[in-house]
Amino acid sequence: MAFVYLALAIVAEVVATSALKATDGFTRPGPSLLVVVGYAIAFFMLSLVLRTIPVGIAYAIWAGLGIVLVALVGIVVYGQRPDLPAVLGIGLIVTGVVVIQLFSRISAH
Repeated sequence: MAFVYLALAIVAEVVATSALKATDGFTRPGPSLLVVVGYAIAFFMLSLVLRTIPVGIAYAIWAGLGIVLVALVGIVVYGQRPDLPAVLGIGLIVTGVVVIQLFSRISAH
C-alpha cells in the first residue's frame, strides 16, 4: 500500500503545484482552495508512506516524480517549452528515481 499512497501523494502535489499559477497570488478562491486541499492530501499521504518507506527514499521519489510531472503539466497546460539543459536535467531526475528503485537496498520493494 505504501506505493499506492506515494502515487496519491505525488498526484495531489502535482495538482496543487500546477494550480498555483491559476491562484494569481492567492486572489482567486477556487484555485487557491485546490492548492491548499491538494497539499493537505499530499502531505497526509506522504505521512502514511513514511510508515514503511525511509524518509529519504520516499522524498526523493515524491519530489523527483513531482518535478517531472509538473514540468509536463507546464508544457501541456501552460505552453512552456523546456530548453535542452532543462530536458537533460529532468532526464537525470528520472534516472535517479529509477536507480533508487532498481538498485538501492534501502528502498522498500
